[in-house]
Amino acid sequence: MGREELTPSESEWQVMEVLWESREALTSSEVIEHIRPKGSMNPKMVRVLMNRLCQKGILAYRVDGKDARIYHYYPLKTRKECQKEKSTRFIESYFAGNQMGAVAALIGSGELSEAEVEELECMLQDRKQRSRKPSGENKAAFHNGPLQG
Repeated sequence: MGREELTPSESEWQVMEVLWESREALTSSEVIEHIRPKGSMNPKMVRVLMNRLCQKGILAYRVDGKDARIYHYYPLKTRKECQKEKSTRFIESYFAGNQMGAVAALIGSGELSEAEVEELECMLQDRKQRSRKPSGENKAAFHNGPLQG
């Protein structure tokens, strides 16, 4: 448990959502403008979170070509990469690494629509088919359906 957390916290995730949605580098002021309508954070806190994200290697910046006081921030990790790391940490922390226990708890914790059940069945079928292939062919991407949003 002594490992340093290198995934975004809940507050840091809000900052990252702005940058992932933007698809271009943003200044801290631009990030603040996007977050401010939600009323959840003050500008100083947003800047602190952006600094932490840089220290964690999730976010980076480039200095503006015309004004060295302006930094343009961009993600180093995709949303999908962060979700995968966050999920892995969650399973390690709360389920002692037991993926089946985590899946069972998540499925049992709420109501699933018929469409969601069908999506899960498709995901399991895809997984079964991939596990039957020789190891060199086992590199297919995991099904990217609506449950991963």
